[in-house]
Amino acid sequence: MKHVLLTGPPGVGKTTLIRRLAERLADRRPAGFYTAEIREKGVRQGFELVSLDGRRALLAHVNLAGPHRVGKYGVDLPGFEAFLQGLTPLPPAAGLVLVDEIGKMEALSARFRRWIGEMLDSDRRIVATIALRGDAFTEGIKRRPDVELHEITQGNRDSLAGVILERLETA
Repeated sequence: MKHVLLTGPPGVGKTTLIRRLAERLADRRPAGFYTAEIREKGVRQGFELVSLDGRRALLAHVNLAGPHRVGKYGVDLPGFEAFLQGLTPLPPAAGLVLVDEIGKMEALSARFRRWIGEMLDSDRRIVATIALRGDAFTEGIKRRPDVELHEITQGNRDSLAGVILERLETA
């Protein structure tokens, strides 16, 4: 399989796994981003995007007003799309792209849907987290013949990084 997708319930460790892979694969100079929680007094208030080269942008926040919402979060769609624009073109050496995540907030963006489709259709390898339950867009990605889907659980989350690293070396 060319691409690896990681799914599981919220809080199981998908983002932690992507960050661990980014650290262990640093010599391959991966491109991409992960999503970090914004917490205030221990309570999640939103999400921030962090590119693997260190750029940051707000993705969503409970206090963000506007037409784009997922649950209690307002989504900063223009900010997200500007962040994505900073990821293109990817450096030629970036044969591996890490994405956290392909989910409801991200799928609100037509630019993101195009970008992730182009990445999946390219010669690059993609390792991405994807919503456990999603819409037609995310389910379509899960059904692609060139992806291998792994569900992260409490029982396998510590060993899954090794499995994925092995898959990336052998495929």
